[in-house]
Amino acid sequence: MLAILDGTVMPADEVRISATDEGLLRGDGVFEVVRLYDGRPFALDDHLARMERSAANLRLPLDTDAVRADLAALLEAGRPGDAVLRVLVTRGGRRIGFIEPMPELPATLALRTIIYSPTRILDGVKSLSYGGNMLATRLACEQGADEALLVTPHGRVLEAPTSSFFCSLDGRTLITAPLEDHILASITRGRLLASCDIEERSIAADELGAVREAFLASTVREVLPVHAIDDRPLPAVDGPLTSDAAERVRAHIEQELGVAAG
Repeated sequence: MLAILDGTVMPADEVRISATDEGLLRGDGVFEVVRLYDGRPFALDDHLARMERSAANLRLPLDTDAVRADLAALLEAGRPGDAVLRVLVTRGGRRIGFIEPMPELPATLALRTIIYSPTRILDGVKSLSYGGNMLATRLACEQGADEALLVTPHGRVLEAPTSSFFCSLDGRTLITAPLEDHILASITRGRLLASCDIEERSIAADELGAVREAFLASTVREVLPVHAIDDRPLPAVDGPLTSDAAERVRAHIEQELGVAAG
């Protein structure tokens, strides 16, 4: 795996940062994950703009031009095909980028609701403090699911640990939680909202029993159908709304990069 550290390309296992860097000690930093299609990053400007917003909210100095130059050098050296580009900036001022292989994704997902209370002060920040998100996924897997669906202690459905959640109760209208419910402003979510008829509203956990079809959406997953929530099989798996959303995401990718997605 290839990486870049502060402008220098090297094997990933040679990257070194100080043990006193608060990005390591306290998860104090920001990151983005960008999907590569035939070596070309999709929505890179959107990801870097969100990184700027995250850094500003954390009061973290960020040289976006240097980050962009790092990624260009890494991609030139690595010449990857379909892969994942991960970039992070730490409180210690280190700029780190990795080219990672695409993870193996299942055809559909089973979700398990996990109680989660968002940290309000980190609204709008994609920070390195993802310990709670990763634990939620592990708890869901321990209970036989593939991924967690985060629900507040008051019973409001949010998102998955690294993906946006979309569902339909009537088979005609997609709904997703609004940003005001303290979810991440996902790049893929934004593209879908701009091209699909989607209702943004709070979703009660009690409504999950009536969900007909659902999917997760993210940079890496694109649109991935859900086949069960809390052991209840959904009536429509990869249903018409899910398939339409997947086609729209692929259309965005092909329009921007000129490469086939999926």
